[in-house]
Amino acid sequence: MLVKFIMTLDVEGVSPDTNIQEAARLMRSLDVGSIPVCGENSELVGMLTDRDLAIRATAKGLDPIATKVRDVMTEEVVYCYEDQDVQDAVKMMEALQVRRLIVLNRDNRLTGIVSLGDLAVRANEQNAAEVLKEVSKMS
Repeated sequence: MLVKFIMTLDVEGVSPDTNIQEAARLMRSLDVGSIPVCGENSELVGMLTDRDLAIRATAKGLDPIATKVRDVMTEEVVYCYEDQDVQDAVKMMEALQVRRLIVLNRDNRLTGIVSLGDLAVRANEQNAAEVLKEVSKMS
């Protein structure tokens, strides 16, 4: 089964030029702990996480209105392609100990996210259980 058949579609992202207060409000309204950062034409340029906001912004006392997402985002993003097999995504999630992967098309444009929940509901519970076990291991 391909990732595109189980991923969550209609993923919202923010621009690198968005201020972090606006980004945090969007994350709150979507009830998510991370949000993709996309440049022109939905090209993925990073991820903004609640940890980025807490550690890189709040702990440093940065102004939430003046500080841009680009100043605190995580630039290295773990992703897979929508035409990859789900088992490839599972192996990647286990190896990198992540609970979700950004999904891109072959033009490197954001098309969705695949999460543990997607694996449990749309693929099979065994995949989700395996990933959760690996992600939960102490490094």
